[in-house]
Amino acid sequence: QVQLVESGGGLVQAGDSLRLSCAASGRTFSSYTMGWFRQAPGKEREFIARISGSGRTTYYADSVKGRFTISRDNAKNMVYLQMNRLAPEDTAVYYCAVDRGGVYTQPRAYEYWGQGTQVTVSS
Repeated sequence: QVQLVESGGGLVQAGDSLRLSCAASGRTFSSYTMGWFRQAPGKEREFIARISGSGRTTYYADSVKGRFTISRDNAKNMVYLQMNRLAPEDTAVYYCAVDRGGVYTQPRAYEYWGQGTQVTVSS
């Protein structure tokens, strides 16, 4: 069992930056591939980024590529999502999750979701 707790969300203006954090329990954290998703009201949960256990391999959705950066600190059991040049369409609840295999852009490929953190970007 892995517990995930996201933090760092808030209300910002367009063009601002935020860094989200995801704290994970578990002694084998460095073996977990981790992902970030987001879900806006009335929309499906959307893949944002994924990072391998070592941190050497990352993937991004086209919608955030060049603006968002996923990283991790295995010594602290933390995963981060640095979000720059935020836009109103980035408004959503952001979730981190553990990759259990499958199509990595699909939510069903993940387990042990956190409770999410709200990001609201005003224009």
